[in-house]
Amino acid sequence: MQTKTLQKEAMTQKKERISGSEAVVRCLLAEGVNILYGYPGGAIMPVYDELFKYRDQIHHVLTRHEQGATHAAQGFARISGKVGVAIATSGPGATNLITGIADAQIDSTPIVCITGQVGSHLLGSDAFQETDIVGISTPVTKWNHQITKASEIPEVFAKAFYIAKSGRPGPVLIDITKDAQFEEFDFSYEKCTGIRSYKPVPTLEPLAVAKAAEIINQAKKPFIVWGQGIILGEAEAELKAVIEKAGIPAAWTILGASALPSSHPLNVGMVGMHGNYAPNKLTNECDVLIAIGMRFDDRVTGNLNTYAKQAKIIHFEIDPAEVNKNVKVDLAVLGDAKESLSQLLPLLKEQDHASWLQKFKDLYQVEYEQIIQNDLYPTKEGLTMGEVLKEINLQTKGQAAIVSDVGQHQMIACRYAEFNQTKSNITSGGLGTMGFALPAAIGAKMAVPEREVVAIIGDGGYQMTIQELGTIFQTRVPVKIVVLNNNFLGMVRQWQQLFFDKRYAATELINPDFVQIAQGYAIKAQKVTKRDDLGKAVQEMMEHEGPYFLEVSVEKEDNVFPMIPTGSSVSDIRLH
Repeated sequence: MQTKTLQKEAMTQKKERISGSEAVVRCLLAEGVNILYGYPGGAIMPVYDELFKYRDQIHHVLTRHEQGATHAAQGFARISGKVGVAIATSGPGATNLITGIADAQIDSTPIVCITGQVGSHLLGSDAFQETDIVGISTPVTKWNHQITKASEIPEVFAKAFYIAKSGRPGPVLIDITKDAQFEEFDFSYEKCTGIRSYKPVPTLEPLAVAKAAEIINQAKKPFIVWGQGIILGEAEAELKAVIEKAGIPAAWTILGASALPSSHPLNVGMVGMHGNYAPNKLTNECDVLIAIGMRFDDRVTGNLNTYAKQAKIIHFEIDPAEVNKNVKVDLAVLGDAKESLSQLLPLLKEQDHASWLQKFKDLYQVEYEQIIQNDLYPTKEGLTMGEVLKEINLQTKGQAAIVSDVGQHQMIACRYAEFNQTKSNITSGGLGTMGFALPAAIGAKMAVPEREVVAIIGDGGYQMTIQELGTIFQTRVPVKIVVLNNNFLGMVRQWQQLFFDKRYAATELINPDFVQIAQGYAIKAQKVTKRDDLGKAVQEMMEHEGPYFLEVSVEKEDNVFPMIPTGSSVSDIRLH
């Protein structure tokens, strides 16, 4: 009895009477947050007032648009493995976060978004800048919650950070009414370590692991496809050990890129619509397909009716909802990738599937002669996107983090960038968000200032968040920006060329002087139009200590191949 009384007294002594807005900042500090991205407004102003007071402990980055704040938080999270944080006001400020939140949801990125809201007595009255952001964000968040009482803040914030990071990560939104920000209460904070009925990581079943090992050991033509689950689970070393012991060719989805070095002899390239020829083609020839931390996205599978029908399929996955969602599998191994592969490794036989691996090498040679050679070593006058990536590889030795959004430039970056360390491919995968790259690169560089961060962007997507040059101007974050300018919405134009008889409807762009715009933000900039100038320009960019903008004029009507047309089988991948 006396012990319980002492514990109660100790808890009471820890409490401190503060406002809800200060509690928000104290919660962030308790979760180790030292940087966040946002844009102020009336309904979130009390929190901003507290952020000003705590500015020596938390660095608030003023982005130029709320969408930029969420993408910057994503870039921060993806490269650091920590939870990114974005903050905005109510109404349009909150709704401007939605694209980034949706992107984070489908790409399993842990971010916490904080929005201000009108006073609780005004909820439902269509007050100025009132929007039901909880209702709007419900389909694209892992969890969300509206706070109307200051006393709710510590528990909700603790849950938010736990949910965002645990298991399969994702975005969480917290909406706080203005009166809750002003209200005072007795504050204390305790980190969340578990929530009843929420089990983020399934219990690994040893029998399932043993069965997987048995199937893999008997396979003659096994094939691994890994996704971002390897990176999120920090299972890179385990993946490498499994691949090497069992001698299995392995390919990656775009979000799985960089988990295994590009140069690894068993890394056979990228699967998907614009992936490499061999791994796509041979998906329909393997006898065992081992999917690890990937979700069988339609861009990977093509026509589901013809996808790997000849193979036994084993799915290593943390999220039970992904199993048998798109592709029916023969065996599911539910659990954390690191733990699952650790238990699998000692059960595997040492094998050498040399003749099977040779098939991948032979098909790579076909792709090299018909596509890669022309992309990287062109004989035509105009510059290609591929040779720009080749030059960046040369200057960075494959150590840079490459950030891209969506389009031809993204596919070229994923295909040709050399990734020699993990968390090096920061891109918008499932949502395919134009405008992602510039703010995401800002967040990534701020998260790991010791790493070189290069944003590879198309001229279309660049102009969707070009205002974030203002964020670079104000913070002087030394990110390198490369715009591959073909004066087109390139990927849409490619489809129009191939499938719509070259009717280029609303895809040609009349662009401004990008160099002049960058210089207006005091960013060193230049434009390259000739091959002879490319190497020197990239070298100058990489050696420059501050932010740098490089525009490269590339061929207007170059296409990205290989390509699996929509609705086609992976076996029908086109080389031209």
